[in-house]
Amino acid sequence: MELSIIKDAFDLVTKTRNLSSSKTDKVIDAIGLEIEIALNTMRYTEHGLDCKAVLNKLKNRLLGIAPLSRMEDIQKGLNAQLSKHGKLLEKYFNPNISKAYENFHIDTHTLNQIISNHFYHEGFFDVGDHFVSVVGEPESAAIMKSSFLEMYQILEAMKDKNLEPALNWAATNSDKLAQSDSDIVLKLRSMEFMKVIQNGSRDEAFDYARTYLSPFASTHTADIQNLMICLLWIGKLDQSPYNELTSPSNWERLAEDLKRQFCNLLGKSYTSPLRVTVAAGVQVLPIILKFLTIMVEMKQDWHSMNQLPVPIDVDCEFQFHSIFVCPVSKIQATDDNPPMLMPCGHVLCKQTILMMSRNSTRVFKCSYCPSDIDSAQCRQLHL
Repeated sequence: MELSIIKDAFDLVTKTRNLSSSKTDKVIDAIGLEIEIALNTMRYTEHGLDCKAVLNKLKNRLLGIAPLSRMEDIQKGLNAQLSKHGKLLEKYFNPNISKAYENFHIDTHTLNQIISNHFYHEGFFDVGDHFVSVVGEPESAAIMKSSFLEMYQILEAMKDKNLEPALNWAATNSDKLAQSDSDIVLKLRSMEFMKVIQNGSRDEAFDYARTYLSPFASTHTADIQNLMICLLWIGKLDQSPYNELTSPSNWERLAEDLKRQFCNLLGKSYTSPLRVTVAAGVQVLPIILKFLTIMVEMKQDWHSMNQLPVPIDVDCEFQFHSIFVCPVSKIQATDDNPPMLMPCGHVLCKQTILMMSRNSTRVFKCSYCPSDIDSAQCRQLHL
């Protein structure tokens, strides 16, 4: 969704409104001043003053200051911008998405698992329990719930600066963490070490470092050295060059790192797959709707296509697999039409090579260099 377009339109409305308000305030101030002058004239002048003449003069002055046409122009400009902004909101937030809908079979059991997994992944355990009770799949959901429940219990403890549950979890899964080259244990021990230092006990901090940090000295020398130097600044660590080690934001980053490692050991993604799917859909839906509108005008049915004829770009956070689009046919590679590496180093789809070689009956020239290509020498690439 092009939120930047809506923001720019809103900024323009705000700017126009501020300008309109400023002009109106100046006009009101000028009108007030003229009325005050007229009142003073009538109040402090001799009784023989013709008040009607003063009022007529005031009327002419007011018409000169703020003619109705001028005020109407100011209001029309603001109304025009408000109208444009309203149309943009209607376009982007209330589109007719029914034409992008395709009726296909969805495995209900799998869909229920995805939804319940999302609730537990996000920590909405009550909502997840209610959902699985309604759909009637408590057994499969209970397994997912127990895993994520442990993770959120650890994260809640970390909010209170209690690392004991996290360290117990790390000790239980030490072999798996070592296999994945995780440094979460070092980060947890380092944070606990900083807690001891902040409590002001140098001897206790030294004993803790000797017991729990020394095993990391050979693999994380620089990190351990920075921690040990903090021993010299006990009681005045906030004045030291290492005061960033006491920043509250370190706890937030540590919690995110632990959540990422926890999900990794579970074989789950760090972000809920349902959340990613919806976010990606929201991003590409306006593009698809615009494309489908063109297809309707051309009297073409997109439901008959196996894939869209044009690639749709998404942000990098939604790109999980390599995608190859043939530079000649502009068709995305599939299992039946895989990318093929030619001897010259360039890549085309298999169907394109077959077409250019007339079903492998003749040599053809590469579309990007003068090399002669024999289709028999082309090798399939695996994405």
